[in-house]
Amino acid sequence: MMKTTSSILSWTRLCVLWMGWQHAWVVALATSTPEAAWNHGTAGPPDAILGIAQAFRECTHPNKVNVCVGAYRDDQGQPWVLPVVKQAEQLLWQSTTDNKEYLPIEGDAVFVEKALEFAFGTDRTDTQGNEMVWAGVQTLSGTGACRIGGHFLANFHDNPHIYIPTPTWGNHYKIFQECGLTTHSYRYYKAQTNSLDFDGLLEDVQNAPDGSIFLFHACAHNPTGCDPTLAQWKILTQILIQKQHVIFFDSAYQGFASGDSIQDAAALRYVWKQAELPKVVLAQSFAKNFGLYGERCGTFSIKCRSTEEKERLLSQLRLIIRPMYSSPPRHGSSIVKTVLQDDTLTAQYYEECASMAQRIQTMRTQLVQALQNAGSKHDWSHVTQQIGMFAFTGMTASMCDALTSEYAIYLTRDGRISMAGLNPGNLEYVAQAIHAVTDGKSITG
Repeated sequence: MMKTTSSILSWTRLCVLWMGWQHAWVVALATSTPEAAWNHGTAGPPDAILGIAQAFRECTHPNKVNVCVGAYRDDQGQPWVLPVVKQAEQLLWQSTTDNKEYLPIEGDAVFVEKALEFAFGTDRTDTQGNEMVWAGVQTLSGTGACRIGGHFLANFHDNPHIYIPTPTWGNHYKIFQECGLTTHSYRYYKAQTNSLDFDGLLEDVQNAPDGSIFLFHACAHNPTGCDPTLAQWKILTQILIQKQHVIFFDSAYQGFASGDSIQDAAALRYVWKQAELPKVVLAQSFAKNFGLYGERCGTFSIKCRSTEEKERLLSQLRLIIRPMYSSPPRHGSSIVKTVLQDDTLTAQYYEECASMAQRIQTMRTQLVQALQNAGSKHDWSHVTQQIGMFAFTGMTASMCDALTSEYAIYLTRDGRISMAGLNPGNLEYVAQAIHAVTDGKSITG
């Protein structure tokens, strides 16, 4: 009887505890808020580029200028849709076969073929006369291409260390770290001379462990606008062959740098054709050179030695893409495909792309002249020697902060200026402001 009573009392205590816990849980739910439930999700830092763009939009200064975001603007400071893009869209609209069905995991095969011919040319023989093939997939612009490429190399390359130029596009480190690669820097730019540090680059490539991954900007290096000459690329390539490094090209500005897409692809094509460099990959974007920023249109490709190798690697790329975003959007790729399949539209495209590059080069020349007119005693010749969308001015972080706080000129704190953000209406204002914050101070590190 005592044992039974004791068991009942124990069970009763458990029931009371259970009811008390239930009551506390109900009270907690009733008094909690969504914020409290997600307290572990702390606020992250704003993106270095997009955060500045947001601050620009919120600024009410009448003379505010945005020279931060890397997107083309016309002489009136407005986004420009290439006329050839509009023509291609009209053709798509009139087509009786175009639709909105899902693309395959690897994307539009015809687009990929035309895109990679745009990058590599139509000559598919290497330096030993062997026919080359590529395993190529459509991607979510250049960012998506880098991400897929990073995942592929993390999965299938024995040396998961990638060397990235200093400086570089701010997203490179984040992308490759998220892929599981170990990131390192290599010397690229010499602040003391505002020019390419070619000797430092060669030394770092030589000293890296054999078979390392090296990231190179195919042309119009972001943010410096400094590229090796083709003669320098030939010297560099010999070391890359000797070390059997993996070459990862990021091509975001082909045609946009010089106005000549073939000239801008010269380094990429030279390296690609080297028979003694079997491991070359490319991340390609059509955001800048076709003005398809919001269409997220690009490719990732791997140099292959046989059709059998191509099919094997394509199967692995599909396995990376499928759980990531399943298949790419089709509108942007359809535009590029329509243009590059038509000789007349292609010729028109080359003219329009060249006009963007020419306007930016004009802004470089006029900015340097305006700085001189403002009274600047600095040597700004590096601004006109650089190519592509950006000028790496040599201004310090404090100078950039002063431009933003005192003149409402928005730029990154490394001194990079998007030349596309300059136009006849704001050029003198920007030049006078730059002179004001740099006068009597050094612009060489």
